[in-house]
Amino acid sequence: MSHKPALKILLAAPRGFCAGVDRAIQIVEKALEKFGAPVYVRHEIVHNKYVVEGLKDKGAVFVEELDEIPDDGRPVIFSAHGVPKRVPEEAQKREMFFIDATCPLVSKVHREAERHHKNGKQIILIGHAGHPEVVGTMGQLPEGAVVLVETVDDVGGLAVDDESNLAWCSQTTLSVDDTAGIVQALQARFPDIEGPHKEDICYATTNRQAAVKAIAEAADALLVIGAPNSSNSNRLAEVGEAYGCNKALLIQRAADIDAAWLDGVATLGLTAGASAPEVLVEEVIDAIAESFDVTVEEVRITEENVIFKVPKVLAA
Repeated sequence: MSHKPALKILLAAPRGFCAGVDRAIQIVEKALEKFGAPVYVRHEIVHNKYVVEGLKDKGAVFVEELDEIPDDGRPVIFSAHGVPKRVPEEAQKREMFFIDATCPLVSKVHREAERHHKNGKQIILIGHAGHPEVVGTMGQLPEGAVVLVETVDDVGGLAVDDESNLAWCSQTTLSVDDTAGIVQALQARFPDIEGPHKEDICYATTNRQAAVKAIAEAADALLVIGAPNSSNSNRLAEVGEAYGCNKALLIQRAADIDAAWLDGVATLGLTAGASAPEVLVEEVIDAIAESFDVTVEEVRITEENVIFKVPKVLAA
């Protein structure tokens, strides 16, 4: 007879890797296979330490800027979050062999912003200041062409060039609910503002948040596996608490779990951000099973079958 306390884990699905993350990691792995090490990567390819360390072990060298890379003809890869226009321009000037791993859904936002700009509109971007995706999107256009808003409160104080000539875009990894609130505030203040043809927040962010909403009320606590600098992972913890879960914690690995935090928890929600591999989910379940008599119930709200192809230069 087990003397361990019983713990039910509600495992949210979909969770973990999205198509854009999967593609970005494949790009680095295939570049290493095809061209050998080292392969340089500007910024973390995705926001996950475990993934980045694994790629380093295979020969990837991570840098913050291109000036850290020698002119040795080795491949240079841009991260899934996208880069400002100045980065590929500098790479071309230096005749670097570069491969862009920007998620196609981020590239869609870039193209949208460019289209609005070409039509003479100023763009209001909903996003988090300093996040690489926001830096990349704002960097597609000249200074002043894009204005950033982070919260509903920011909307009231926005200074724009022409209130009747605006368009909005958003970061792909935001809270669906928070963004809807900001969009409403923008539309109330600027009735003529134009939105995207198709939702900017990506399918994976939307699905992972919806899956957390489906388990939050039944769970006493929620663990989200993801990086502290991962926007979509942070949003999952916030959504859990907003939808009825008493407490939510973002962890990177099983080692981050504090046993005291699980005191009094009979039902635990578990999910993983879009850049966290499934192996870390298994690691967390195994670690909890050492102290608890665990049963796992997967709560799946939808199937995901999106696949993004790797660039032709890497296709076998």
